[in-house]
Amino acid sequence: MKERIFIQKAKEQVQLEEYVRKQFAQAKCGIIEVQYTPVVTRIIIHTTTPGLIIGSGGERIKETMELLKQKFKIENPQIDVQKINDPDLDPYIISQTIAAAIETGVNHKRLGNFYAQKIMEAGAIGCELVFAGKLSGQRSRVERFEEGYIKKCGDPAEKDVIKAFALANPKLGNIGITVKIMLTHPKDIRGQVAGALEERANHDAAEEKKKEAAAAKAEKAAEKAAQEASKNTATAEE
Repeated sequence: MKERIFIQKAKEQVQLEEYVRKQFAQAKCGIIEVQYTPVVTRIIIHTTTPGLIIGSGGERIKETMELLKQKFKIENPQIDVQKINDPDLDPYIISQTIAAAIETGVNHKRLGNFYAQKIMEAGAIGCELVFAGKLSGQRSRVERFEEGYIKKCGDPAEKDVIKAFALANPKLGNIGITVKIMLTHPKDIRGQVAGALEERANHDAAEEKKKEAAAAKAEKAAEKAAQEASKNTATAEE
């Protein structure tokens, strides 16, 4: 039963994200975060064009919040708009831009090579662009454009690789665009972890030395106090 609840919640979140993207289809939306709290349901939209989402005096946001209340039964939705500083490292923005360009008739090979190079120049470790569909004829095929280093399986592929998908609708037929961008190298992560562990070990060693010095000081004080006590006792006996 718990598994069904988790699956249902995940479906609702995906449907909510897709609905928000359709509402703001004219704006280029990147990652959409949904945060559930006891008081509000906060929806954070990352975009390159905040003005198109906010609208004049926040009218579009107010209208969307009312629609969310009716469609998804959310009591108190709150929409937060964040501007994307570097759109060349956002796979959602890249995939939407490529889809729009393919629909206008731009060659897919030129787009793949151009945006792969652009992503790498923006500071990514690696990227992969996959185009699948009727690219230049009646037969469907898949073409890949890769640059740099990118993990395709295992834990780093889940944590360090951001993925996005967009659908283009040219005259020949639908073309799916998948964009994967790797922002952090696993070796860099291991280096950070090793550095943190070394710093923690040095800190623990310093603390241990402080404790040893305090214990030695206390021991000397105790010995001095014992010697003074023995001298006082000897004097009293005399």
